[in-house]
Amino acid sequence: MDAFRATRRKFLAWGNALFAAGPLSAADTHKAPSEGEDYYDKLGVAKIINAAGTYTALTASTMPPSVQAAVARAAKHPVRLAELHKAAGEYLAKQLRCEGALVTAGAASALTLGTAACVTMGKRSAVRAIPTDMSGLKNEVIVQKTHRYDYDHALSNCGIHFVEVETLAQYEAAFNDRTVMCHFFNAADGGQISREDWIRVAHSHGVPCFNDAAADVPPISNLWKYTEMGFDLVTFSGGKGIRGPQNAGLLLGKKELIAAALPNNSPNSDSVGRGMKVAKEQIVGMVAAVDWFLSQTDAGMETEFRRRADRIAAQLKGLPTLESSVVIPDVAANAVPHLLLKYDPQRLKIAPAAVAAELRKGTPSIELNPATGKKRVGGLPSDENTIVVGVWMLEPGEELVVARRLREVLGKAANA
Repeated sequence: MDAFRATRRKFLAWGNALFAAGPLSAADTHKAPSEGEDYYDKLGVAKIINAAGTYTALTASTMPPSVQAAVARAAKHPVRLAELHKAAGEYLAKQLRCEGALVTAGAASALTLGTAACVTMGKRSAVRAIPTDMSGLKNEVIVQKTHRYDYDHALSNCGIHFVEVETLAQYEAAFNDRTVMCHFFNAADGGQISREDWIRVAHSHGVPCFNDAAADVPPISNLWKYTEMGFDLVTFSGGKGIRGPQNAGLLLGKKELIAAALPNNSPNSDSVGRGMKVAKEQIVGMVAAVDWFLSQTDAGMETEFRRRADRIAAQLKGLPTLESSVVIPDVAANAVPHLLLKYDPQRLKIAPAAVAAELRKGTPSIELNPATGKKRVGGLPSDENTIVVGVWMLEPGEELVVARRLREVLGKAANA
């Protein structure tokens, strides 16, 4: 009791001091936003020019001004998280022509939550049980062998086991009473079974299909293409082509599966998704990014990306043996124009990997696409003598900075 009284006295003293200082005015709580201190500079973190692409390690895309403004405004007011999730989901489902939608903590989070939805649907007690207690739960996920990838762990977090298939006959024979889901990697560079057959066979067994299309916009229409095709769940990354917050994503699909994902999601305690928190700012930012993205056109974006590539190529004319081309990868992911620069290393005496290193250590630091100096990466026809410039994440005017640095490094090598 004495401790309580002491605490109460401190609280009252704090309150009296606050009121003595005067009430907070509307102006105090709604001050005009400023850019604030540059914490990259304060922390000694180098800002880069992103001539690579929407890679997580490079903090993916930058948000357009309208999205940045929506995020900043959302930060000013608390709301009820469940109400915001519900309203955002309903709005996004309507915008993206699907039954249900959920803003997630990136596409990897959506993979976990969508899988958890399939495993626990109709079994609320299972939300607490997975992944350590799978008693009585279906836990086999069928996948094409060529569709195994680095994001498998996001599904395995739910206690599932993969069943690999290669042919359509193997796929049809793989179903049993433990099959809970069929998984498809949309950007896989291989696989014998088409999307249409994948869906058809799964649905003939009453099993839902999940399509990971994380990096697969543009084109804009992909946002509804795969749900309209029949996939029960589809995920997209928020911080890639859609240009929302990097730590946001979309889980789209059947209403009952989206509803089943919610109990597995934050802020629900004792769930596989408890650590996958999406803040109010990220939810609003994701909605704003979708609005922004839908206001664009595929033709307009491609024209701008090609213009950037052409401006870089024009600044490099005259370098010995250098040839430029603009190429769109022949896989679903990152299907936007990239600039390819090929040359004879006997004339320009520097390897593409060394060019990338020179640009990285310069000021400003520039990151080239990771396909630089490598054979066919991400659907690009690159090789050991090719520099790959990803132009779509460049800010206005940065293409000329990239061109100048490339000219300096390659020109020096030409005269070596």
